[in-house]
Amino acid sequence: MAQAEAALIIAQSGGPTPVVNASLAGVIQNAREQAHIGAIYGLVNSYEGALKKEVIDLRREPDETLRLLVETPAAALGSGRYKVTEADYERILALFQELNVRYFVNIGGNGSMVITHRLAELAAAMGYPLLVMGVPKTIDNDLAGTDHTPGYGSAARFLALATRDTGRDLEAMVNFDDVLILETMGRNAGWLAAAAALGKESEADAPHLVYVPEIAFDETRFIEEVAAIHSHLKRVFIVVSEGIQDAQGQLIGQYHLTDPVGRVVPGLAPGVGAYLTDLVRQKLGFQVRCLRPSLIGRSASAYVSLTDRREAWQVGFDAVKHLVAGRSGLMVNLERRSDQPYECRTGLISLAEVAAAGEKMMSRALMNEAGNMISADFWDYALPLIDGPLPKLARLQNHRIILERAEDGTPVQSGPDGRS
Repeated sequence: MAQAEAALIIAQSGGPTPVVNASLAGVIQNAREQAHIGAIYGLVNSYEGALKKEVIDLRREPDETLRLLVETPAAALGSGRYKVTEADYERILALFQELNVRYFVNIGGNGSMVITHRLAELAAAMGYPLLVMGVPKTIDNDLAGTDHTPGYGSAARFLALATRDTGRDLEAMVNFDDVLILETMGRNAGWLAAAAALGKESEADAPHLVYVPEIAFDETRFIEEVAAIHSHLKRVFIVVSEGIQDAQGQLIGQYHLTDPVGRVVPGLAPGVGAYLTDLVRQKLGFQVRCLRPSLIGRSASAYVSLTDRREAWQVGFDAVKHLVAGRSGLMVNLERRSDQPYECRTGLISLAEVAAAGEKMMSRALMNEAGNMISADFWDYALPLIDGPLPKLARLQNHRIILERAEDGTPVQSGPDGRS
């Protein structure tokens, strides 16, 4: 078949993000501009769609849909967590050959990049001229080979705003509520939990404690830290990653459930937030509430970071640019040039390197010495990604009036200077 009729096919894999469709729109837009790309296909529900031969024609989508796609959350093609077998790879490549696919773009996280790399290897081994490119995506920010992942900035912004605003609610209800525990997503890495502190301007502002999986969690020390802060502020706002572990590597307060690809899934039953809520009640007798935004944080379009959306579109657009230039077996990444002013550009890294690296964890330097709050280094790293600093909130100056009592005990209101 002639080169002008060569097709491009796209998949979206793993958990969605608020901006993953911006990447999809970037891929489609650039592909439409390439004279030698004929059909533009989308796999329905990723690899499962390939195995079921469920494919849609993206070239037929109207321009208005493409425009709105940039601002649409979740995965428009449908996603999934199907565990691909060696036999499945052969069936996927057979479908690609049937459709005369010469370009494959996979938008996903760690597991997706491993699969993309394997498809590139097998295609090369069988002499099939397939060019493949990975496009990064995950709210967890745990994908190696890139400064940060599209999707993280928006989920981080949501958590920063939710923590800041709910912290004010706790402050207002201090005569009733003592402790609020917010549980964030993040299976093994604490990037999201740490981001919840990006709206904090003073010691009194929420959150007061942040716990991430990279630092071993000690229940006794936790109770001591909660008690100490409550004695000072009369309230404690705690942010905890769903995947925190003790010194032996055991998940805190969770059953060891697994997802379809065999990974332990935290945050399901009963969840670390609920467990710690009961622990604080039992040990300290405080009134405690637990919040679990869960999927809201990865789907709430109202909280999208414009920086995140712009970068998500760019990595998708540039993926096609590199493919038509003959590059393959690579992932488009984000390379930071400067924090202040923030400057970031796209680059390339081999899929083999990404696949071999595993998950990207937070370095110890991004948390304070006590391990329960972010450091200045994290602040510098993450604030530009959420379009920060966040808008300021008002706080009353609390100019109190003085109340005096007459000899008969009747209250007498006076001004600030004591004169009635």
